[in-house]
Amino acid sequence: SVIVPVHNSECWLDECLKSVWEQDFKETMELSVFNDASKDGSAEIIEKWKSKLEDAGVPVIVGSNDSSQPRGVGFAKNQAVIQSSGTYLCFLDSDDVMMPQRVRLQHEAAIQHPNSVSTFFLCVFVFTSHGPTVIMPTWFCSREWFFHVGKFDEGGKGVPEDLLFFYKHIQKGGEVFRVNHCLLLYRYHPQAATHSVLEGTIWNHRVRFLEERVLSSWTSFTIWNAGKQGKKLYRSLSPANRKKVTAFCDVDEKKITKGFYTYEESEERPKPKIPICHFRAATPPFIICVKL
Repeated sequence: SVIVPVHNSECWLDECLKSVWEQDFKETMELSVFNDASKDGSAEIIEKWKSKLEDAGVPVIVGSNDSSQPRGVGFAKNQAVIQSSGTYLCFLDSDDVMMPQRVRLQHEAAIQHPNSVSTFFLCVFVFTSHGPTVIMPTWFCSREWFFHVGKFDEGGKGVPEDLLFFYKHIQKGGEVFRVNHCLLLYRYHPQAATHSVLEGTIWNHRVRFLEERVLSSWTSFTIWNAGKQGKKLYRSLSPANRKKVTAFCDVDEKKITKGFYTYEESEERPKPKIPICHFRAATPPFIICVKL
């Protein structure tokens, strides 16, 4: 099942649905579209491609939220999944375009790696500046695994539903497998839902996940970066995890010669002072904190 949530997508939707029609996948495939209260011409474009795709042997399921207000990307994705029936789910945003081989290659990979979110991006760093390194519209996973993880958060605008789902996937023991081909054109534009999520919201989710998954098992650690990002991370940690920070380390002599960082916002007296040292003198483990 190709899963496409739609909200006011007429600028891009024609090209998006055409890319579904152009897939070279020879086995059974369906398209599941959920129109979340669009007020533009999205519904007409969906109907046009419904006829074309069904003439080509691809069933199309169309659901809609007919109220005056959209329910959000998480809700639309969940509804599109619920109304679909495929064993595997191929996620596609309405402003993106698939390469013709995408479904075929990711389906082959998913069969070989049943507990993975198969994608053409390899997840190396979970804690990057703007969320996961695996971009949501590239995900391909089994229906069984999707419901095992537990659907998308339906909090609506401003909720990073893809990041939260990705973290739940990791927490459940899921893997990420890379298909080493370019399979999707990801369109970055000012109207994208991504821009409704504040960077601070993503940062807070990332720090909490880091604390739960990594820092909970560490008794001490060094933050590698005595600049703005390292100090921001320190301030964002829970009080218990701040006490585990033994030092900041860096290569910048100006920062190192200061000798320590004083946590001015602390209510403790005296205020905590964290040593700053050269990385050669630092003690592992490290949290390497950089802004990409």
